[in-house]
Amino acid sequence: MLTFITLLSAYLIGSIPSGLIIGKTFYKIDIREHGSKNLGGTNTFRTLGVKAGLTVTIMDILKGTLATFLPLMLGVEMSLLLAGVFAVIGHMFPIFANFRGGKAVATSAGVILAYEPLFFLIVLIIFFISLYISKYVSLSSMIACLLALIYSLVFHSDDWALIIVIGILTIFIFYRHRANIKRIIDKTEPKVKWL
Repeated sequence: MLTFITLLSAYLIGSIPSGLIIGKTFYKIDIREHGSKNLGGTNTFRTLGVKAGLTVTIMDILKGTLATFLPLMLGVEMSLLLAGVFAVIGHMFPIFANFRGGKAVATSAGVILAYEPLFFLIVLIIFFISLYISKYVSLSSMIACLLALIYSLVFHSDDWALIIVIGILTIFIFYRHRANIKRIIDKTEPKVKWL
């Protein structure tokens, strides 16, 4: 029963719609009606600016981090990463926002941050290098998660829980970016202008 409560709580934490809260509270804007109509940090950057975008991205990362720590906080013997996966599912399909959520990147990063901070830092560096070169947030997110999977296979070959979860998160991220992939191929995907 406690395991169920932990996973449900992780999902509910992940379901907190950071972009919707920040947009409606401080800007009187529903970001689902603007830009890519996505609740994540990237659309918040484009729609509401840097301050709002950073705030939402940090909130989304911390959702994954907090949810991953839930088993420890509640004294439940289960994989921390499993709770993190449920937070990511909540972020993608939030019950508090009619199941229209984000693309799983920031919350997935938060799961990694909780599990291994150095791994998080490496993934973050990879993301920004890719972003500097390509100017595509979506492409950089997908490259970062692919390299995270390779990193886990090479440097954590004995940690199958981590490898499986990174694999699942990679599938989530690619699935949620399928429209972006088409736009990148068609050369219609927006590029960042500040880098």
